[in-house]
Amino acid sequence: MSEQVKSKEKITMDPKYILVLTFTLTITCIIVAGLLGFVNQVTEPNITAANKAKTVAAMSAVVADPNSTFSDALEITDEMTAAAAAYKTKVTEIYQVVGSDGADAGYAVKMAASGSQGTIVMMVGVDAEQSVTGVSIVSHAETSGIGTKIMNNDPLPGSGVGVLEQFVGMSHSDGDLTVGGNVDAITGATVSTKGVTGGVNGALAVTAAMG
Repeated sequence: MSEQVKSKEKITMDPKYILVLTFTLTITCIIVAGLLGFVNQVTEPNITAANKAKTVAAMSAVVADPNSTFSDALEITDEMTAAAAAYKTKVTEIYQVVGSDGADAGYAVKMAASGSQGTIVMMVGVDAEQSVTGVSIVSHAETSGIGTKIMNNDPLPGSGVGVLEQFVGMSHSDGDLTVGGNVDAITGATVSTKGVTGGVNGALAVTAAMG
């Protein structure tokens, strides 16, 4: 075997080429980062405004007085977090509700609970007497045509009352809310109903923990 075959070819790179390549990549990264920052700066206010509008709409849908106003988001304490966790749910936002007469009208509580296909985020209204004033779904991933019947507030067979509307007036005065007990479900969507029920239980517990 020849010495030429035995020897390995040694590749040398021009140091100037390496410097130019490094400089080019660095500049490219800086430009891309700058563009991403600019895009975020432009779109963030719109996203924030859209989320706020969605939250206000959800709050307005769960209060008894359509002319109610809402405070800024209140601080979520350890007690509130623990109260929600007892029902395997999470409190993400809470607002004080003020009626059109200026009186304290309770709270609007945004809760996250597990559904059949993912997290159900809902807004729950609770009045000053610790009774539910409404439930509104903010987001979900439930199965179309099954779990969505709950999310869309479809009427319950027989009564014609919307699945979500049935919670209005309920409280913990007689114990927890349970599917099959004081909460009705639509056939095939029991897990989704249990998810919403858990969120309502959690919201009642959170407001009770506030004293």
